[in-house]
Amino acid sequence: MLKIVTVPSDILRQVAKPIELLDKRVLKVIEDMHKTLMAAKKPQGVGLAAPQIGESLRIFLVRPTKNGPITIFINPEIIKFSQRKVSPNTKEGVYEGCLSIPGHYAPVRRAMSVTVSYQTPSESDWRDLRAQILPKGHASTQSRQEGKLIQKTSVFSGFIAHVIQHEMDHLNGILFIDRVLEQQAKLYKVEGKDWEEVGI
Repeated sequence: MLKIVTVPSDILRQVAKPIELLDKRVLKVIEDMHKTLMAAKKPQGVGLAAPQIGESLRIFLVRPTKNGPITIFINPEIIKFSQRKVSPNTKEGVYEGCLSIPGHYAPVRRAMSVTVSYQTPSESDWRDLRAQILPKGHASTQSRQEGKLIQKTSVFSGFIAHVIQHEMDHLNGILFIDRVLEQQAKLYKVEGKDWEEVGI
């Protein structure tokens, strides 16, 4: 598990670089992201982009439900946004926040559904490649060093679509507070049960 990068780190403002090969280095980044996302409890992490662990690469992971699977998105592009938007109207668990801006939440408006073109490892490649990484992060002596990236295009709706849009912003150097300013929404600092409106 790595420490999550927080504002005002410069890497959070960079446009991330595309992945050309699913090699051991990229695998190690994904593995570190997986562990870091799983470890994020307060608040629970529902998504994590590579820049948030200090790697300017076009990768993000999403886990929209607590016990659900993690989906790996590599070189993602949103190719269609629904015309219908959704904007949270309650503070009970639906305001948008960010692990890189801890303790802050806002009602950010996003498209209700998105069509995403992305790459991801095959299940067999993911298992085999992960086996090359020992618990301490050292490569094993297995000869295999890379796997294939499968191209997919999928439609996502509801909460997962919201998370995907947030993570895509990270890959383009955009933070959710930029959306707050753009939409003239309110930003809140949360400590326990206390919500305090704050400026940006």
